[in-house]
Amino acid sequence: MEPKTELTISANALKVLQKRYLGKDADGVVTETPETMFRRVASAIASVNVNPSEREFLSEEYYRFISTLDFLPNSPTLMNAGRPLGQLSACFVLPVGDSMPEIFDTVKATALIHQTGGGTGFSFSRLRHKGAIVRSTGGQASGPVSFMGVFNASTGAVSQGGTRRGANMGILRVDHPDVLDFIDCKLDQTQVTNFNISVAITDEFMAAVREGRDYNLIAPHNGEVTGTLSARMVFDRIAKNAWANGEPGLFFIDTANRYNPTPSRWSYEATNPCGEQVLGPYESCNLGSINLERHATIDSRGETVIDWDKLARSVYLGVRFLDNVVDANRFPIRELSEINQGARRIGLGIMGFARLLMLLGIPYDSEEGLEVAEKIMGFIREESEKTSLDLAKVHGPYPFFEGIGSPKRNSHLLTIAPTGTISMIADTSSGCEPEFSIIWYKNVMDGTHLPYTLEMFEKVARKEGFWNDDLPGLIVENHGSCRGLSQVPEKWQKTFATAHDIAPEWHVRMQAAFQKHIDAAVSKTINLPETATIGDVENSYLLAYQLGCKGITVYRDGSRANQVLNLGGSEKKAGKSLPGWGQRHAPGDLSRGVRVKITGKSGKSYVHLYFDEERRPVEIFVTPAADHRERESAILFGRLGSLALQFGAPIEEVVGQFIKSHEEAGKLGSDPYAIAKAIGTILSKEGLTGESGMVIEVACPTCGGQVAFLEGCLKCMGSKKTGGSCGWSQC
Repeated sequence: MEPKTELTISANALKVLQKRYLGKDADGVVTETPETMFRRVASAIASVNVNPSEREFLSEEYYRFISTLDFLPNSPTLMNAGRPLGQLSACFVLPVGDSMPEIFDTVKATALIHQTGGGTGFSFSRLRHKGAIVRSTGGQASGPVSFMGVFNASTGAVSQGGTRRGANMGILRVDHPDVLDFIDCKLDQTQVTNFNISVAITDEFMAAVREGRDYNLIAPHNGEVTGTLSARMVFDRIAKNAWANGEPGLFFIDTANRYNPTPSRWSYEATNPCGEQVLGPYESCNLGSINLERHATIDSRGETVIDWDKLARSVYLGVRFLDNVVDANRFPIRELSEINQGARRIGLGIMGFARLLMLLGIPYDSEEGLEVAEKIMGFIREESEKTSLDLAKVHGPYPFFEGIGSPKRNSHLLTIAPTGTISMIADTSSGCEPEFSIIWYKNVMDGTHLPYTLEMFEKVARKEGFWNDDLPGLIVENHGSCRGLSQVPEKWQKTFATAHDIAPEWHVRMQAAFQKHIDAAVSKTINLPETATIGDVENSYLLAYQLGCKGITVYRDGSRANQVLNLGGSEKKAGKSLPGWGQRHAPGDLSRGVRVKITGKSGKSYVHLYFDEERRPVEIFVTPAADHRERESAILFGRLGSLALQFGAPIEEVVGQFIKSHEEAGKLGSDPYAIAKAIGTILSKEGLTGESGMVIEVACPTCGGQVAFLEGCLKCMGSKKTGGSCGWSQC
């Protein structure tokens, strides 16, 4: 297989750039090209250099570096560098103190950060537990979970960078008295919807799990022991919930703090929204990723190898670029500027690792694959430290340097962050993740939609003689994978691995292989098959802790089946089909009903879906709470939906109309959308799909395309209907 040699901005990448990155005028008309965007970013980042000749030189170097897609900075840098906003960091951690003024100061700071396009992480572990006495008032504390609702509501009201809502990470220590409430807080998918959550796991807790004993719960405001819990019970509960819907994740807080270069300033308590950046209070992520796929070359024997000289140059430029980002950044509040100038943290990472392995002919889930990961990351670590040490000789070490380790310019150098849309722009695989699929869909001129395969796979298939016109369809039916297809030779089945082909332990081992050489952490999702057990989740947790990972996120395929309704016809057999339609089914035929609590734009309601004796949905009741602001409308939705069902409308068409009315009215958590989600929840629990093959599964909220859970984050992968990804990602 040959690596890419020519730069092209793919049609899909151009669509993503036009939608989210290129400058627009007041009427929303795109005024930039990819070239002028790259020029804008390169010039802005180089402008912090005082020497004019160095500034001019670096501007050209940075332009070449990013315009060839050898490297891309994070989205806020592409969007905001050289523009008035000027906020270039992806994510921040903000402290949450145990008083009303501290809490609401943080809420305000959160809103300002979200407004500039950043995400936020918080530890709620300092808040006193529910029922604890508040000395100043004599009342009782409501606990951390209730205050998460305040942050959640604030986030829902602010669009992130004017394009999407902000992302949050909520963390609570496992020894906090409210830990069980926290673990369960996202079982209801209508609550704290703007948060990912992780439990901060201590060494003491893991020892208690291993020894099968209880551990202490400690009140954060006075250090007193309030009770004990069975460590195994808590561990099982975390795993059970993660098995059910992917949350909570685990943050190994003591492991992270063992590598803290500034322990006199802070202990790490929280991470960014996707779990890979362990940050002190007011620290931020200044991120960029080297495209490894573009660092392969053909040697004199005609074999594909890694171009180590080019990679060394890219590491040097990447460190220089990101160190400049620290100085070019315009932070929305003073504390952020002071802390980030003091620590000068950067996060140089990678993308395209899976594609590189494919070019090398190496399976992702193999010892050789692990060796390549360690060798690459060890090399990047060595070269980045050289550059940071050289910068420190000229400009001095980071101001917070405490004599731990070498006097570098930056407190942290490396991470593997979610590459989200930048990997789409670069047309490569995400971070260190395996490929999600080796087939996508493409629109053609006559309006039809044809599948197209990963270019390098098709090239190999044609060269090796196992390509035929039926192969793409077989791959689609096989969950986007070629493994298990008899017409594909075993060697290539192994080489072209996808996320669902790979056993959980290989996912964890790959994350750990990269973690060995990274001073921050690794954003990676441990993808589990739909058939995985709670025990598989627990084994993944134990292995990640044993191998020194700083955190772990698992996602079982299909486990978020009730999150969003995807109304596109699907071949996936997720459950039993609903019986046929035709005649009217009157409410008098009801046999049973299921109730779900929802929260919409106007308040809380209960949605009841009733079935007849043949399990046909024939009645929708919406019961608004007494303080619901649109009681008549909420009830009307149920009545009209019921009438449609009784006259034979398929349930998916009814739900589709709810969603369309939500989209036309504005996506602010409106009542019809909440009702649609509730119906999806009920159908999923009942194991039912609609007659046209409606599957209750995660779908892109922007284009309705297929969504993958990768790098600790939901990301649009595109669909047959949309003809490729629209560029949406949760992070």
